[in-house]
Amino acid sequence: MTLVVRLMMIAALAPCLAAAQPVAEIVGTHLLPTDQPEFGGFSGLQFSPDGVNFIALSDRATLVSGHVTRDATGAITDVVLAASANPLRAAGGLPLEDPMADSEGLRITADGNMLITFEQMHRVARYRRDGSLIDILPVPMAFAGLYGNRGLEALAVAADGGIYVVPEGQGPDAAGSPLYRYSGGVWTLVANLASQGGFRPVDAQFAPDGRLYLLERDFWPLLGFRSRLRRITFNAGQVESDEVLLTTRAGHLGNLEGLSLWQDPQGQMYATLVSDNNFLAVQDSAFVDIRLND
Repeated sequence: MTLVVRLMMIAALAPCLAAAQPVAEIVGTHLLPTDQPEFGGFSGLQFSPDGVNFIALSDRATLVSGHVTRDATGAITDVVLAASANPLRAAGGLPLEDPMADSEGLRITADGNMLITFEQMHRVARYRRDGSLIDILPVPMAFAGLYGNRGLEALAVAADGGIYVVPEGQGPDAAGSPLYRYSGGVWTLVANLASQGGFRPVDAQFAPDGRLYLLERDFWPLLGFRSRLRRITFNAGQVESDEVLLTTRAGHLGNLEGLSLWQDPQGQMYATLVSDNNFLAVQDSAFVDIRLND
C-alpha cells in the first residue's frame, strides 16, 4: 500500500474517529458528607442553571440545600451543605409521615417554587422552598394502577410549563414506560417510552433545546446498580429519536436516582447525578458530573 493511499484512508476515517468521541463523558465523582442523619437517601436534585447552588431531596421527605466548587472540567471539588435540612410538611404544617412521605422527584418551576413527585401515595405536589405545601395536583385514575414502590419518580417541566412524569414501573396497560403530561388542569398520556434491558426511569429533565434527558437504573444481585442516560427528541408531540448516551456497569457508580442539567459560562452542557445510599453505611451518597459533548 502506497503512502498516498494510506493518507487517503486516514482522511476518509477522520470524520468517523471524531464522531466516536463519547456524547456523555464522566468527568468526576464527589462523595457527600454523611455527618448528619438527614443527609442521605437522595432521590431528587435541582442545580441552578450555572451548576453552583443546589437543592437535593431525600426519599424521606427532606430537603437539603448547598453549593459546590468546580474545576475547569466541570467536576465538583468541594460541597458545602446548609447547616440543617427542611422537612416537607402537610397542609396542617406538620412534617409528612409514612405512607405520605415517600418523595422522589424534584423540579424548580419558573415562579421559584418546587414540584415534587411521591410514590406509595402517588401524586405530584407543589411546595415552597421552606417545605410548606402549596397544593396537590389532581390525581388521575391512571396513577391508581401504579405499583407501590414503582410509582412516580421521573419529573420534568417543559419550557411552556407543561409538567411531565414517568413512573418507575409500567402501568397495567402500558407497552413501556408511560410519559404523562399535566397542562391546563388535565393529565394526558403522550407517549410510551421503550423499555430495554431491565432499566427503569428514575429522573428526567428538559434541556434548553427541548430535548428530554432520562436517567434510568437497573439492579444486579450481588453486583449492584447500573445506570443509563437517554436523550429523547420530540417532534409535534411524538418521539422522533431516542438515544442512549451512557450506560454504566453494575456497581460502578452506585444507586443514581437524581438528575440535574446545567451549563458553564461557555455554554457547555453538563448533567450532575446524585446517588441514593438508602441510609446504609455500605452505600455512598455522591455527585457524579457528566459532560454532554453533543
